[in-house]
Formats: sequence, structure tokens, C-alpha cells
Amino acid sequence: MVDSQYLLPNDIGISLLDCKDAFQLLSKEEKLYAHYISRASWYGGLVVLLQTSPESPAIYVLLQKLFRAQPLPQLQERATAVGMTCEEYQAFLVYAAGVYSNMGNYKSFGDTKFVPNLPQEKLKELVWQSKAFEKNPDEMERLWQVCGDRMFSLEDRQKQLGLGAKGTTAYFSGNCDLKDAELAQKFLDFKGISAYNTRLFKTVGDNGKTIYEVRLASVIKEDAPLKGELGNQCGVYEFEGVTFKVCRGDYSPLMKKVVENLEKAKDHASTPNVEKMLLHYNRSFTTGSIDAHKEGSKHWIRDEGPIVESYIGFIESYRDPYGSRGEFEGFVAVVNKDMSAKFTQLVASAERLLPQLPWPQPFEKDRFLKPDFTSLDVLTFAGSGIPAGINIPNYDDIRQTVGFKNVSLGNVLAVAYHTQKEKLTFLEDNDKDLYIKWKGPSFEVQVGLHELLGHGSGKLFVQDDKGKFNFDTGLVNPETGEEVKSWYKQGETWDSKFSTIASTYEECRAECVGLYLCLSREILKIFGHEGADADDVIYVNWLTMVRAGVLGLEFYTPETQKWRQAHMQARFVILRVLLEAGEGLVTVRQTTGSDGKPDAIITLDREKIATVGKAAIEAFLRKLQVYKSTADVEAGRALYSSYSRVTDAEPERYLTLRHTVLLRKESRKMFVQANTRIEGGDIQFQSYEASAAGLISSFVERFSEDGDELETCLQELSCRDSKHWGI
Repeated sequence: MVDSQYLLPNDIGISLLDCKDAFQLLSKEEKLYAHYISRASWYGGLVVLLQTSPESPAIYVLLQKLFRAQPLPQLQERATAVGMTCEEYQAFLVYAAGVYSNMGNYKSFGDTKFVPNLPQEKLKELVWQSKAFEKNPDEMERLWQVCGDRMFSLEDRQKQLGLGAKGTTAYFSGNCDLKDAELAQKFLDFKGISAYNTRLFKTVGDNGKTIYEVRLASVIKEDAPLKGELGNQCGVYEFEGVTFKVCRGDYSPLMKKVVENLEKAKDHASTPNVEKMLLHYNRSFTTGSIDAHKEGSKHWIRDEGPIVESYIGFIESYRDPYGSRGEFEGFVAVVNKDMSAKFTQLVASAERLLPQLPWPQPFEKDRFLKPDFTSLDVLTFAGSGIPAGINIPNYDDIRQTVGFKNVSLGNVLAVAYHTQKEKLTFLEDNDKDLYIKWKGPSFEVQVGLHELLGHGSGKLFVQDDKGKFNFDTGLVNPETGEEVKSWYKQGETWDSKFSTIASTYEECRAECVGLYLCLSREILKIFGHEGADADDVIYVNWLTMVRAGVLGLEFYTPETQKWRQAHMQARFVILRVLLEAGEGLVTVRQTTGSDGKPDAIITLDREKIATVGKAAIEAFLRKLQVYKSTADVEAGRALYSSYSRVTDAEPERYLTLRHTVLLRKESRKMFVQANTRIEGGDIQFQSYEASAAGLISSFVERFSEDGDELETCLQELSCRDSKHWGI
């Protein structure tokens, strides 16, 4: 019997991401702009299939061909004819919806594989009896040969994303391990090449010498510099006894679709600044230049208060096992003016609030670059998953000197965290009532603080290529009492230095900032909370974090002793910090539920949050920032690893608690997103029902005009590299 953590339940929550009213209020030019950026995002989102697992593209193509060939009711008739029960057919639809939502067969939140919850032979028989198979039996059989077994396989290495023997990834060829990733990063830092839009493929030449191919994402495949192109670093290099070949052209036909639609969007740009932004994005996606994307990002930061907000590119590095490569992501959203007003007020107060953070002033940015901070209703979010808030761009140099933007995704928040009392786990009844009432408002506060003053705070100590320091070299490290001894050298970044822990460490730092500053009455008043209501918001925010720390155990793999999700590891670390504080602040009591199964109860002493809790977070947060500022990887890793450790030692018995969490877990929701299309010069908005069938229909119709072309393209791209994973 398959472990439930590798299955998506038939009753999984599926919600509509509603943006219709906001979209209809846009002008025709704004609608056209939003439409073309959405198209670019959806085409780029297909890249994620090629970044996730070797079989993901084939699974996606197989599903698209099945669903495009005949309506779902007809397919269900054939499913019944081959002996599928109603439950098995629903399990198949849920699996397909999961592949579309995660852009692959691994969960975007947790990185575990999910497999169809029905017999393999029944799914194969459905494929063989389908209309798609009637039309092209050779192609459908070939697709099944590529992905049929891997779709269901739960071999140890295929259970989760990871590097080498610890998991599966398509960012690296199957023969790469951590040492290969470290050597490649050393080479990239030496050459000043960003890893964000790269993949790494390792081969051995006829002479036995190791060759690494660093492949950049771009439309053009030629490595020679284009006319007027600066900074082209394609070529062959010898480095530490091996050969590195830097080339471009990864995902080329998909990147071409992205560029074509960004070019169309440029005709409807609202300002010259947006035109320049799109111009640089197109140059980046055409040539593979991250520097060009940085230039585009600078113009994006300067585009303050747009009605239609968007961002696109290789952004978040959570799913790269080494933590340096960005997953493709693109979003388009419409500003929610009422909620944005609160965030604007928070930004205006930021310079007064930053000094309240628990590190000395020299460890804070020299100047707070006030960002745009808006609440958005998402029209399109293409990639592997949809977050509640974002702080971008992720380029350290731009964040330090030009600034950044924060966005809170309002219509995501509205549905993602809604839950029923009977499904709430690990809380006392009275806490459940408070949680349901205040979870949404408290999370708005936490997201605002996490994104603006969490990710937006703190200075990196850097020595530039001319030997100049951006800090006083006589500065005393408050954790050691000695002068600062380490910093970032030329070419080094936060991601490249802290690599495998960079994402989760930074999320932990931002979460701690949110907890610490939510105690401020000034901040709570900005969000409309005063008196007893403010007390409840604080309590539920801290309670939510403690509960999330317990729930985080789902995302730990004992067999590999690895965490699979950055945010949930961060929340477990915070739980450990608060438990260590003692004095009865937090307790996690393992018990037996009314159903006779293992259970647990979390308690948080609200009277001690502002004393014991604040002191614990203050001391821990200061360490996190000091180690980050000073590039002290050794101390940072030691600290973070110690709190990330999961054992079954008394009194907490975390491994036993993990079994309870898995027993009572609720699957993460999936979202159905709308489509837009041009008909007779007007932009039409098409929404779908909140169900697995609705989610499938949205993807079938999303690529109705060029589905065959895209499916051929994905197969060719996947087939070209299949040798790197033995497929």
C-alpha cells in the first residue's frame, strides 16, 4: 500500500483564484498588457517541467493529449469501460490537476513526489482505449514508455527532489552530487556568472576527463557574441583540472514564445519605464544574460504604483537542491487599492520601525530604499506554486543599492488559509475559535512585516573588486566581541555563500522579524487592530507560527535527514527556539485523540509572549542577522543546523510527533486560474469551476491554439537530455 504522503486525496481542496471583477475594471490597454504578460508567463511556466524531473515533460504531454482529444465526460465513459471505479477516475483527475498545479510530479511545497492513486494497469488501459491513442497510437505508446513506470515509481531516490543519491532533480544531470555542485559554483563565482538561469550537465570525455556543461536559458543557441553584445562568457574553460563549457540555448523554443509575447505587451506598456523593463527582459531571455534581467528589474522597481503589476524570469531558488538556480516564474496581478493603503502606511513608517530590530545600526542598510508595497489580486501565476507574498528581486546588489518591491497576494490569502474547525489539528477548542477568527488578519500583518521589514532589512558586508569596503573594518561583532573577520568578496552572493541553507535561513530571519515586530502597537494600528483585538492578533500570529513548526515535520525526511521545504524548516527552527526558552511559554503534549489515534496539543502562554518569547526571538534574530551580514557561513550553518535537527530524544520526541503529523495532515490547496483571450479585438475573461475537472479544462484551453507545437517542443527538449538520467 502506498504511503499517503505520496498521494493526493480525492477530496483535496481546490479553490478558484477569483480576479474577474478587478480585471473588468481595467482599461482596454491595461487588459491587453495583462493578457500578453500572462501569455508570456504561461509559456515560460512550461520551463518548470524541464527543471523538475526527467519524466515531468512526458507526463504533462501525455495528459494534455488525453484531455485535448476528447471531453472529460467521454473520457470517463471509457474509464468505466476499462473497469475504473468512480473513485479511481476521480483520483486520476486529481493527479492530473496536481501535475498542472505543480508543473511536474513533485509537490512545489515539500518537494515530495506524488503518484496516481489507482492501479498502474488501469491507467495504462485508459490511455490505450482513449481517443488520443486512436489518433496516434505510436506517439501515445512512446510517451507511456518514457513516463509510465516513473510516474508510479517510489524508489528511494525518486521519492523527493534532491541531489545525487538523495533525490531527483533536473537542474543537474543524474550523475552530479554535492561536490559537483560546489565545484561548479566555485567556477561560476570565479567567472562572475550567475547560476540563476543555468543547469549543469556532467559528462566524461574519451580521455577520461570530466566535462561540465553550464547551459544558459536563452532563445539563441549560438555561443558567439551577437553584434553589440557585451559580457558574453560562453566558451570552454579549464578550471581545477576539469573542463567547463558555458553555452546557451536551454529551453530555446519556450523562451522564444516568452519573448514574442513580451514584445506584444510592450505595445501596450503604460510608461516608457515599463517599455525599457520589457526591452531588457527580452534581451535577457534572448541572450541568456542575467545582467540584462537585472537592468529590467531596476526599471521594474522604479515603476511605482502600477495598476497592473507583474514580474517574470528565473526567480526563486527553493527547489534547486544546491540553492542557486532559479525556477521560472511569471505573474500578473491587479492592485487592490484598499489593502494597499495599509501597506503604503507601513512603508511610510518603516524608517521608524527598523531601529527597533535587535541588531546594531551598522548591521542595517545605510539607507532604507522605500519600496512599492501593494496588495494584488492575481490574474496569472505561472510556475510550480503560488505564494502568499513576495519580496523581489532576489539580486543582492540591486536590493542593497536600488531597492525592491513587496507584494501581498490578496485573493490568494483570502482562500488559501481558510479552514473548517473540525479540520484544525493540534489546538485546544477555545484556541480553534480564535484561530478561525483571527488567522486571516494576523497573517496579513505577518506577511507585511515578513516581506517589507524581514526580507527588506539587514546589510551585507561587501568588499568590491577595487578592495573598497562598505562597512567600517574596525566594527565589533556583537556576538563575539571581536572585530568583524569575514565578509562577502567580489563575485560572492548570499546564495552562493550559504548555498543549501540560504533560502530557509533567510525565510527564518524574515519570519522572526514578523513575530518580533507584530508586538508593536503602532504596526497593529496601521492594520486596524487596537485594544483586545490587537492582543488576539498577536496571540494568533504566534500560535500560528508554533503550530506551523509542528506541521513542518511533514516536510522532513528521516531517511536522508533532509528538510524538503524552506519555510517549514524555518518554522520548525522557530518552534525549537521558543521551546528552548522554557518557562512554560510553549508546550507540545503528545496524546491520544478521541478517535483512538495518536494526537498532540499545542499550548502557548499568551502572557509570556512579550517577555519570554520576545527575548528568545530577539537573541536568535540578532545571531541570524550578524552571521548573514558578515558572511560567517561556519557559524550560521552550525546555529541553523542545530535547531533543524530532528530526533526522537525526550521530551519532545520529534520523530514520533512527525508520525502523528503525517497521520492527521491536510493536503495543500490547489488553485484554478482564469484564462484571457482576444476575440474581435476585445479581451475575453474565462473562468472555470473550482474542481479538478475545472483545473484541467483551464490548462487544456490555455494552449488551445498551439498545443501540438508545444507538446512536440517539450518532447524534443526532454528527449535531447534524457541520456543524462538514463531514460
